[in-house]
Amino acid sequence: MDYKIKLEMFEGPLDLLLYLVKKDHLNIYDIPIAKVTSQYLDYINLMQLLDLNIAGEFLVMAATLMQIKSKMLLPASELTLEEEETDPRAELVKRLLEYEKFKQIAENLREREISQQDVFKRPRTDSLKEFKQQGSKDDTYFEASIFDLINAFSQALKDVPREVFYEVIKDQFTVEQKVHDILHLLLVETEVKLSSLFSQTKSKLEIIVVFLAILELAKMKEIKACQNAAFEDITILRNKENIIPYERRDQRGLA
Repeated sequence: MDYKIKLEMFEGPLDLLLYLVKKDHLNIYDIPIAKVTSQYLDYINLMQLLDLNIAGEFLVMAATLMQIKSKMLLPASELTLEEEETDPRAELVKRLLEYEKFKQIAENLREREISQQDVFKRPRTDSLKEFKQQGSKDDTYFEASIFDLINAFSQALKDVPREVFYEVIKDQFTVEQKVHDILHLLLVETEVKLSSLFSQTKSKLEIIVVFLAILELAKMKEIKACQNAAFEDITILRNKENIIPYERRDQRGLA
């Protein structure tokens, strides 16, 4: 498969590490490095499987995690006195805490910007309230990260019944066709669960193509992937700002 995509929403290796720590409710001051390293490498492998453009710093972080893991596995007799006194994870924990602090400051500034837009009655372009959907029981949505999407993709691959791997799949799937199908589905449904899209597939290949179509639609700003709470099921909503008249869809290859 030769399909590369680079998203604005793509985050860095520290974002991935923080995501893994929070997803499993780990103690950031006492990170189980073997577990986190294994999960981090699983995500890297999935990105490579999907042929995503992986920034070099992801691979650098993978090497760093492997180095820390190897140091922690060494017998105490093979460590120098300085290494014995210093936790190999200390520098990584420091970087994660500093990065988390900067992210929180950036989010606070963003929220203040949105509140000021309300004061002066300026149109809101990136508010969490834009994710409210008519007919939805829950009013509040927030945008899912790329890692939430990859996590959902990973679960879908695990949940595919073993017997379907032995079926002869006659239909060939393309990203373009799945983009078309999802857009037409969102003309009928106000929202759709990502897990529902995956559950309707019949092979690993189709799961991968559906996932790539979701990434492509997010890149095109045709959809928004949202959650009611952290690590919950992802809801796909149509981006109302980017809805164009049906008669113009063929000009963008979406009909």
